[in-house]
Amino acid sequence: MSKKDKANYMCQEFGVLPPMGMVLPVTKRMYTVETSLFGLLKRSFDFVVSLVLFVLLLPVFLVVAIAVKLDSPGPIFFRQKRTGKNGKEFEILKFRSMVADNDVSDASCEDKYTRLGEKLRKSSIDELPQLINVLKGEMSFIGPRPWIPEYYKNMTRKERERCLVRPGITGLAAAKGRNGLTVFEKINYDLEYVHNYSLNQDIKVVFLTIGTVLTRKGASSNKSVIHNELDELKNRNSGEVKNG
Repeated sequence: MSKKDKANYMCQEFGVLPPMGMVLPVTKRMYTVETSLFGLLKRSFDFVVSLVLFVLLLPVFLVVAIAVKLDSPGPIFFRQKRTGKNGKEFEILKFRSMVADNDVSDASCEDKYTRLGEKLRKSSIDELPQLINVLKGEMSFIGPRPWIPEYYKNMTRKERERCLVRPGITGLAAAKGRNGLTVFEKINYDLEYVHNYSLNQDIKVVFLTIGTVLTRKGASSNKSVIHNELDELKNRNSGEVKNG
């Protein structure tokens, strides 16, 4: 059995995702979760609510955009490749909270936030442009947080099941403590969400998120945390990822 045939079999029988870059025929098992009645209603809800919120919050968008531009040199938006549903990459949008020359790939120094950026980050206002990602169908309001592609590349087939649904602005792992969790705890919470994909689960995440935001539980991700998590994934999964 060829590598592609093996991957196709795994997708059909166990609902796991293909390796990065491998294109497989659409299978019923791969798309069962979000093509359920709840999945279709959720996408409709996401579209309508994100459109309404975008229109209502447009003045806030304009004020923050002007403030970001006046606060420091550089673009208004931060754009970065993230892994979305079924491993497909998309470009996430945020209000820029760091200085223009900040190198997110350099783990030898900490991220450099602007004066305004620190406030945007702590209040999560920098996440508002993700309404555009939701509107476009790249994200949902609730789902596993979208991570950079390096995470997906170093995950096992089982761990990649977190990408069977659209990533979210908030999710079960984020609501359980933002980044005060290990990478494997985050993945386990994401898998729990995917395997219990339902309205009750989403309501639970909403209330947990409110509590997390009010108590400011957990810390914001920085590049040192991301690099450490990637190292942990590589060290534990290197054999399985290589052989997969």
